Amino acid sequence: MSFNSSRYYLLKEVEQFARSIPANALVLDAGSGLQPYQHLFAHTQYESADFEKLDIPYTNTTYLCDLSNIPVEDYKYDCIIFNQVMEHLPEPGVVLKELHRVLKRGGKLFYSGPLFYEEHQQPYDFYRFTQFGLRFLFTQQGFEINRMEWVEGYFGTVGYQLDRMAFFLPGKPKELGGGFRAYLLIPFLILVKFFSGILSPIFHKLDVSYKITKQGYPKNYVLIATKPSK
Repeated sequence: MSFNSSRYYLLKEVEQFARSIPANALVLDAGSGLQPYQHLFAHTQYESADFEKLDIPYTNTTYLCDLSNIPVEDYKYDCIIFNQVMEHLPEPGVVLKELHRVLKRGGKLFYSGPLFYEEHQQPYDFYRFTQFGLRFLFTQQGFEINRMEWVEGYFGTVGYQLDRMAFFLPGKPKELGGGFRAYLLIPFLILVKFFSGILSPIFHKLDVSYKITKQGYPKNYVLIATKPSK
């Protein structure tokens, strides 16, 4: 995939959140992975936590641990980044309870995660969350939700669907089990694959110019939550 409006909007969201964090604040990147947004928190004291069970080049993770049991004291962090992680947790409520524990009173948490996305990072892919599921999970663990919105608009979701069609639609008769009808159908599917590949980046670029959020559905949600001061 070339230009991806989801990545474009998510970067803007994380940048905006990072700018709201005071200098020298203590930040935890929970489920940090490759730490793609660490540079945005250069003005803070950045720490990371991950279980490091995927086949990716992890570097300099502060705490090698399960997010349900982070080896730090209560009320340690001023803010938490919880970015594209919760769908990979078998017990998300347990982890949210732990993040609530290590966050200072009045501290903020940044969440993003998919509603519409293919299985990935197998076998550690368990859930997709609607806005109502997110609200339930976060409030159940004591967080106050300040803001919850689509990351990208519906054009971005369509762009993603088209990209996956271009990649996954069958292109050979044997992929349909062979036979006369398969040979008749394949030219049509190849045509659909071709035009899907052309249309996908167009819809992603349209998503930047026209962010439609009143109809359709998002690929991802972004949520900002606060741990109450009292």
